[in-house]
Amino acid sequence: MSLSGALGLYVHWPYCARICPYCDFNVYRPKGAEDALLDAILADMRGWRERTGTRRLTSLHLGGGTPSLLSPVALERIVSAAAEIWGFEAAPEIGLEANPNDLASFADYASIGMNRLSIGVQSFDGNALTRLGRDHSVDEAVRAVEAAQKAVDQVSLDLIYAWHGQTLEHWRGELGQAAALGVGHVSPYQLTIESGTAFGKRVARGDKLVLEPDDAADFYSLTEEVLGEAGFERYEISNHAQDLAAQSRHNRLYWEGGDWIGAGPGAHGRLGAHSKAGRIATEAARRPQDYIDQVMSTGWGVKSLETLSADDERTERVLMGMRIASGLDLAEVTGFTGLGIDEAECQRMSELGYLVRDGEHLSLTREGQVLGDAVSMALIP
Repeated sequence: MSLSGALGLYVHWPYCARICPYCDFNVYRPKGAEDALLDAILADMRGWRERTGTRRLTSLHLGGGTPSLLSPVALERIVSAAAEIWGFEAAPEIGLEANPNDLASFADYASIGMNRLSIGVQSFDGNALTRLGRDHSVDEAVRAVEAAQKAVDQVSLDLIYAWHGQTLEHWRGELGQAAALGVGHVSPYQLTIESGTAFGKRVARGDKLVLEPDDAADFYSLTEEVLGEAGFERYEISNHAQDLAAQSRHNRLYWEGGDWIGAGPGAHGRLGAHSKAGRIATEAARRPQDYIDQVMSTGWGVKSLETLSADDERTERVLMGMRIASGLDLAEVTGFTGLGIDEAECQRMSELGYLVRDGEHLSLTREGQVLGDAVSMALIP
């Protein structure tokens, strides 16, 4: 299944009750301007309609930040506006990222059209949750996943691994707990340190917070082993699903080079391809008040709009396409951009055991997945 011709809508809600120490997303503490921001997002969506035309949406994803802080009434306004402005294709994916301690609203989500919830569990270990700066308990995480499964068709949970001091047996246990809950999708993410975050400042002072790369690679391999035994298939470097229906259709738009609208502070969007009018990359104004002002003055929230060069589009399509297990269609990349890959480097990566080539199709081996972007970047002249 290819989603390269589909259109999705991403809505970024930037507010969080607490800023996690590892997070480098565009997030803020609430300051009482939530109603004005919601109105601006709805106006931004109408402004986007002029740029996208009459295409229908295959997905709507609300991320952040913590969009589960929004009331069901506010969420319904967004879903209803999307249906009115664009309309949805048959059986769309409408998803929301949620924290476990926001479970009180879960039962209302199905009634407003939501069918996918991604729960930020992060760990089933209370001490690990404290170390990661989370404000929910293990009990709350389990109850949230169970409540989500009663509310919507598809439930995913996020986990963080490779933090300093974690053992392989500990991680095996965490993965086992995730699988035992019966969800259809698990997203395990390696803890990374970003400059400017609380963890980044601690590491700059000499604290050890993450495992060494070679040790983290062992955790990566164990992840596929344990989840594979539980019936999950890795369909993207950090995402495992029980079947096709459980896969994140919206995220696949990113990986497969589809089109998506980015509404909300700091949201990114992509439209088109170089082979036609040019692929457009957009970024909305980042700070909530700047975003509100931008919408009020121009009719949409986009602060930066760029037509990607063929080379930049090729880079994006290679980096994203190589992440998915189904791999990269080289003929499609050339068709969109007019450019190919570095054949000599492709041959070298293949000989090193990092990728497999079958005609015009490339995919990463397990060893190549561990190196990820480094292997993909080598393919770009």
